[in-house]
Amino acid sequence: MKMHTKLLILSTAFFSITMLAGCNKPQETPATLQSGSTMGAEIKDSDVTIMVKTALLLDEKTKGFDITVATLKGDVRLTGVVENQNQIDYVKKLVRSIEGVHTIHDELSIKQ
Repeated sequence: MKMHTKLLILSTAFFSITMLAGCNKPQETPATLQSGSTMGAEIKDSDVTIMVKTALLLDEKTKGFDITVATLKGDVRLTGVVENQNQIDYVKKLVRSIEGVHTIHDELSIKQ
């Protein structure tokens, strides 16, 4: 089995377990939300990272890319090497569409 397939299966399983485990907990209101706020609960950085990695692995245009993803307070840092600027733009657009991503720090470079 190829490495990216194993990673996809592992990240999907982890994400599913995380989501199922959270379903049995009573609903808590985060202390950071003010009364009357319309903002939803924050998504954990680890969940954002899993969702970004999964999206990159499942997308036909990006599944072969070797991109590292790190998330801190909703800020996603992408590092790796791609073939051209169009691929960088596509990756950023894909990542931007994922819930919980606030900012993208693009450290992707173009293969020389």
